[in-house]
Amino acid sequence: MVENMLDVEIWRGKETGRFETYRVPNGSSQTILDVVTWVQRNVEPALAYRFACRVGMCGSCAMTVNGRPRWTCRSHVSKVVKSGRLRIEPLYNMPRIKDLVVDMTPFFEKWQAARGQFKPSITRFDPMERISPDSMRRRAVDAGIECINCGVCHAACDVVAWNNDYLGPAALNRSWTLANDERDADRGGLLSTISRSGGCHSCHTHGSCVEDCPVGLNPAAGIAGLKRMTLTGLLRGDLG
Repeated sequence: MVENMLDVEIWRGKETGRFETYRVPNGSSQTILDVVTWVQRNVEPALAYRFACRVGMCGSCAMTVNGRPRWTCRSHVSKVVKSGRLRIEPLYNMPRIKDLVVDMTPFFEKWQAARGQFKPSITRFDPMERISPDSMRRRAVDAGIECINCGVCHAACDVVAWNNDYLGPAALNRSWTLANDERDADRGGLLSTISRSGGCHSCHTHGSCVEDCPVGLNPAAGIAGLKRMTLTGLLRGDLG
């Protein structure tokens, strides 16, 4: 049941563009994604945006809402609206393709630059290694593997905004899980990679990644752990 109308500002264009204002019915339990979908279906069929699962599993619907990056399918209008208005724009810190769609290529390139690929220590023909789920390293891995690379923490990061070389919280969170994975064969190479300029030591621990992560991860804690690991490796002479 429609209770009132809502003024919604939506970014239209690419890097250069403008906000267009739309009058949208404000229904009960309505999400931000519902609002964008209503505009696209009823007013502006050319509006470009991404979504897939609609239930908070894929992260593809992430956008900036009233200045904060969010999963729009899980963000209810009633919780984020300010003075009866909404401003919706693309995620920050990524090139804009059109309207609410960003190019995530640089984001995933940083994930690769942080040596985000698992390097096995055994072959498929060897017996499977047994890893205790109660070990400290395994627990450290478990705390970070739920990241689905939605880009919200990357968009929220102040350091990413001004330092183009910084790998970012999502990429370094992946590095943290690999650095603690006992099955990875190149821990020293990983630590050498992320200790360079733009790596873990570029983090200023502002905490925006923690505050905005939709699944409650703590990339800042993992990055702090990487700082300790790289310092220890440097003192031991393990880093190339």
